[in-house]
Amino acid sequence: MPISRSRKFKSPLIPPSHFRFSANIMADPNVQEAEASMANLLLDEVTGEKVSKTELKRRQKKREKEAGKKEKAAAAPPKPKAEKQTSAEDDEANLTPNQYFEIRSKRINKLRETKQPNPYPHKFKVDTDLRNVLKDYEGLQKGEQKTDTVVSVGGRIYTKRAAGSKLVFYDIRAEGVKIQVMCAAQNATGKAFEEQHELLRRGDIVGVTGFIGKTNPKNRDDGELSIFASEVVLLTPCLHAIPSEHYGFQDKEQRFRQRYLDLIMNDKSRETLRARAKIISFIRQYFDSRDFTEVETPLMNAIAGGATAKPFVTHHNDLNMDMFMRIAPELYLKQLIVGGMERVYEIGKQLRNEGIDLTHNPEFTTCEFYQAYADVYDLMDLTEDLVSSLVKHVTGGYETTFTTQTGETHHINWKAPWRRIEMIPALEEACGEKFPPGDQLHTAETNEFLKRMLQKMKVECSPPQTNARMLDKLVGEFLEETCINPTFISGHPQMMSPLAKYHREHPGLCERFEVFTARFEIANSYTELNDPFDQRLRFEEQANQKDQGDDEAQMIDETFCQSLEYGLPPTGGWGMGIDRLVMMLTDNYSIKEVLAFPMMKDDKTAADAKPAAEVAGIEPQPEEGIRMLLVSCNFHEPISLTMNLQPTNE
Repeated sequence: MPISRSRKFKSPLIPPSHFRFSANIMADPNVQEAEASMANLLLDEVTGEKVSKTELKRRQKKREKEAGKKEKAAAAPPKPKAEKQTSAEDDEANLTPNQYFEIRSKRINKLRETKQPNPYPHKFKVDTDLRNVLKDYEGLQKGEQKTDTVVSVGGRIYTKRAAGSKLVFYDIRAEGVKIQVMCAAQNATGKAFEEQHELLRRGDIVGVTGFIGKTNPKNRDDGELSIFASEVVLLTPCLHAIPSEHYGFQDKEQRFRQRYLDLIMNDKSRETLRARAKIISFIRQYFDSRDFTEVETPLMNAIAGGATAKPFVTHHNDLNMDMFMRIAPELYLKQLIVGGMERVYEIGKQLRNEGIDLTHNPEFTTCEFYQAYADVYDLMDLTEDLVSSLVKHVTGGYETTFTTQTGETHHINWKAPWRRIEMIPALEEACGEKFPPGDQLHTAETNEFLKRMLQKMKVECSPPQTNARMLDKLVGEFLEETCINPTFISGHPQMMSPLAKYHREHPGLCERFEVFTARFEIANSYTELNDPFDQRLRFEEQANQKDQGDDEAQMIDETFCQSLEYGLPPTGGWGMGIDRLVMMLTDNYSIKEVLAFPMMKDDKTAADAKPAAEVAGIEPQPEEGIRMLLVSCNFHEPISLTMNLQPTNE
């Protein structure tokens, strides 16, 4: 229904009581006062708030003051940034090896001049072996200290860690073990704490005096056995920066060239050489306990005999004659048997002018022994006993592992008895054909047969293709490859063994065995040829092979042939390669790892490095005569004689 304009409006939503309440508020004097004060507020343009005049002035003054500070700060020069303090060792870590060497050499040379301190003192009394410290005090409890047990040890610094200016930690090594040295200023005696430690660097050899104890770290349940040092003395500085323990020294080429650094950084290299010494010592004791006599034979010979190998040639100036470096001591040792020394052995170097590879080095070590009234079968039993007992002594058991260059791992059981195979029957089985009889193996017909076998079995043999060389290739390809555990290969043709006695049952063969382990030859043995007539024929056959171009064939040794005419008793002879045995027992596939200083070719890429004396600017001293005080014949008046040791052109 439309609303009439003349009718009084009544809101259906707002009750009349509301208008009465609003009128009451309007009449309240407090409200009126508040409205009046709101009318006097001023707008703060920064914040958008309405504030009183007083508050606005206070805010404005504060803002002006802050703006003034900012202008002042902007106009002021920038403050230098506080640089983080770094140690001298940290700074030196950024140097190149040459820079470090030059700085260190000059610094040490200054100490040489001032003797403050002397960087190369004559003596430091070491009274304790670090190995004994670790063994005797490993049971100490965390935080326990033996302040009454003072020790003096020597060692090389491997790590240096500073914990503030009054606490330094070192890790030193000696005799193949490591121990921590804790140096606190409160324990220092002798020179000032800073003077003792500011010169020391990684690689330095130091003497340490202090007491034994275990540290008491807060964040670990156990402490570390340490020497709490009262004094640390520099004994020999290391002028070069040694590799870090984290990255180590792993480059094989450099390891073999710098063997000293390899031994400093790599425990395994040291342990390998120690194992080598232990093996040689056991072999020596084994033969000594069985009434063998150790002897030494010449390294230079007029004839290169005793083995099939290419010799080194040298020249003797006084005799004006070419001589051969020893390739084997066999002929000399058998002459000693002729002379009545019925059990002899020699551990020594042999030199062969042959290739260098993973298992061959021109200079190598062998053990050879000769026993009168023994034959090859006696020596088989002796070999099993010697080697198996040696392995037990060195490793603690009969089983070892050997890993090849390709990563193939062999598990070797050295315990006797060992596997035994005959050469010719085994080759016949491998090639699927019957070989010529033993007494025909040296003929030209057999030469053609062996060439056909090589072609059939796809085996290569470089010239000269003599019967002995081709047979040896077949043996290497099909028999030696099966020898993982120690294995005897016997029944060699006579033409392959000019110094071995003929086989008592099979014509054309000889009584000989070789021992192969992990496919490597480690030992060789014969029933020795003692017939002077047969020996000469064998040597002549070797001479024929040399005429065919075989540089490794043996020459006729007339002196040895003549000694046989005086009578060599029935004798067993035996030889073993020490280096290869060490390789097997230390799990090293390269012969270089088991030699202290293996043969290396010239390093033509190496830059000429300046010696420390040149870097430090040390001038050579002028040459002087040598004054010697002599006593005259009447023993009363001394005579002063000057001898000028100048080189002459004579």
